[in-house]
Amino acid sequence: MPPDFRRGNAVAIRWEPCPEDEKAQCGTMRVPADWSQPYGPSIELTLARRPAGDRSRRLGVLMVNPGGPGASAVNQALDTELFGDEVERRFDIVGMDPRGVGRSSPILCAQDLVDAKPVPLAANETEFAALGDYNRRLAADCAARSGPVFRHAGTGNVVRDMEAVRIALGEEKINFYGASYGSLIGQLYAERHPGRVRALVLDSVMDHSSAVEDFLGRTAEAAQDSFDEFVRWCARDTQCALRGRDIRAVWAELMKRAAAGTLTDPYDPPSPLRPWELISAAFSAFYDPQWYSFAYYLKEAYEPAPVGRRARPQIELTPHSFPAVMCRDWSLPVGGYPEYRRLLDAAARRAPQMLASPLALTAVSGCAGWPDPPVDPQRPIPKAAGPVLLVNSRHDPATAYSWARSVTAQLGPSARLLTYDGWGHVAYSHSDCVSGAVDRYLTALTLPAPDVTCPPVAPVPYGVG
Repeated sequence: MPPDFRRGNAVAIRWEPCPEDEKAQCGTMRVPADWSQPYGPSIELTLARRPAGDRSRRLGVLMVNPGGPGASAVNQALDTELFGDEVERRFDIVGMDPRGVGRSSPILCAQDLVDAKPVPLAANETEFAALGDYNRRLAADCAARSGPVFRHAGTGNVVRDMEAVRIALGEEKINFYGASYGSLIGQLYAERHPGRVRALVLDSVMDHSSAVEDFLGRTAEAAQDSFDEFVRWCARDTQCALRGRDIRAVWAELMKRAAAGTLTDPYDPPSPLRPWELISAAFSAFYDPQWYSFAYYLKEAYEPAPVGRRARPQIELTPHSFPAVMCRDWSLPVGGYPEYRRLLDAAARRAPQMLASPLALTAVSGCAGWPDPPVDPQRPIPKAAGPVLLVNSRHDPATAYSWARSVTAQLGPSARLLTYDGWGHVAYSHSDCVSGAVDRYLTALTLPAPDVTCPPVAPVPYGVG
């Protein structure tokens, strides 16, 4: 008889030493592909657990998720350099790769099809129609290669999986640290299981109440803000490769060449660099931020030197869970091309250099024509049952600071927002002030005072030359 997944204590985790770290344990457990059909097909989840260093002072389990959607929580749990010493001593750190991600029944798609995604900056009806056609072909390909997990990859089911893990671990309550998209997992878990959360840290916060126009508009502003901060940095740092130049004029010229098809990727010549690839390169550089190396990148693109072409490895299949998760968690309707064009133009007015957030626009364009409706669409998050700590960089390119303020207000008086007055995505890893406050909250449930900020930390000049 198959296990009765309706009874949490029937789910077991099979543990063994992790290949990457024998002091850690790696485990697998089976859960229903569709939690509403407990006797239907099941899928396998993979977890990692690093036991607390001081068992006599152990506070419980700290479950972690680094976001994406598509990043591995197993890898984050095995990272011995991420959390502070006191957190390492007092918590079992557990990472569960969400269903469809990493080692947990990954969603697989044909590499050449993933690489063939049309540019989201559709300029006419034909290009917009191509987005929907492509999304339907991609969904069919991924579904055929991935099995039952594909149609049940949304965060609502991830939350059910987390609760099954909690029960299997024998923990009355969990602690949770979620970064970026992981913050949405934390919000939905706390909403559905408020009595099972001891401490909740939301780092770089997703606002799951944003409709499509706000979703694109606020993220466009965040991306543009990071571009503006890059320009300000270059004006004051003598090591900026573009110091003394009008960076907005340089950017405008590069975008003009990119649109004309005459701009070459300086890191992969003679491949052309189109406007979408150029703004995506900027967006990626703003995550750390990698201002020094990005300034060199722009300089070399502006004044190219002849270099040999680099070979690219060919891979037949690739993990690609992003649209399967996003399009189930978010309702991002755009109607026809006129509405899509209006949304693009509105975003570009808020982000004159960046035009849009590449991440947000990838999500919106990737859900056009998607065959399945969202199952956990946006809605305001309810008031928090206990103290919640939110942290966000003021100049975060991906999760807008205004989102963190909005979610803090939705969670109510039990929630506290700690602002990192610097740059980059995922504040914990950018500032000792932030990480110290998070560690104190996790260990002692002590929230920082209202309106407390952490000072900015200047980026280090790595990757230069």
